[in-house]
Amino acid sequence: MLIRNVSPDDYHSIINVLNDWWGGRQMADMLPKLFFIHFQETSFVAIDQEQIIGFLVGFVSQTYSDEAYIHFIGVHPEYRKQKIASKLYELFFEKVKEKGCQLVRCVTSPVNRTSITFHTRMGFEIESGDRVVDGISVFSNYDGKGNDRVLFVKHLKP
Repeated sequence: MLIRNVSPDDYHSIINVLNDWWGGRQMADMLPKLFFIHFQETSFVAIDQEQIIGFLVGFVSQTYSDEAYIHFIGVHPEYRKQKIASKLYELFFEKVKEKGCQLVRCVTSPVNRTSITFHTRMGFEIESGDRVVDGISVFSNYDGKGNDRVLFVKHLKP
């Protein structure tokens, strides 16, 4: 497996399979091409046999220079449980630490229990929201009415 920075040319390969990787959930609208143009230095693809099998899109905050944000990550269903996501995260942590970041943030939906479990295993803490859903602290209407979210933060070790 090869991991490299994303390029704008990777966009169509990823966007064409994105909803399938999420079991038919409509996720493609959450990943515009601009991420592949403007955040190449902190975004990555994992490749096996010339096929993209995973990706991570993240960036350093322009508002908080010591914070980074992971916007989207995906792994081809046939390649899950092979630590590809973990490797992408570790590479992102390394890159943003070089840029002076001390915190990494990310967000998921409360129904995505796999994501919640993954992030807590990766050392992320769930931030305290305004209510609890199925034992998980959430921020109500975070992404608009009815779109509650779980917010994560990870403190990077120096």
